[in-house]
Amino acid sequence: MGEILVTTRDGGTRSVAIRPGLSLMETIRDAGIDEMMALCGGCLSCATCHVFVDAAGYDSFPPMTDDENDLLDSSDHRRETSRLSCQLVLDEGCDGLSVTIAPED
Repeated sequence: MGEILVTTRDGGTRSVAIRPGLSLMETIRDAGIDEMMALCGGCLSCATCHVFVDAAGYDSFPPMTDDENDLLDSSDHRRETSRLSCQLVLDEGCDGLSVTIAPED
């Protein structure tokens, strides 16, 4: 099974096992990383699961939808590699992916 590397807001890192078919948000939350608020539970109605995807892995996911783009526009911390982790479904091809949890808005 593959793993992703998650950098928390304090700069710490954790290696988390990929569970194919689950979203990145679910994977981070289920690993006990409390910074992953995900208040809407993955319904694409908030931006509390905002992450920065490492540039090397960014294009491995489908392009963002207009709804995701609109929600990310509400963040003061948006970057070129910003995504909502609830919209990123993981598979074994994500092995080695690095993400950073965005600062809280």
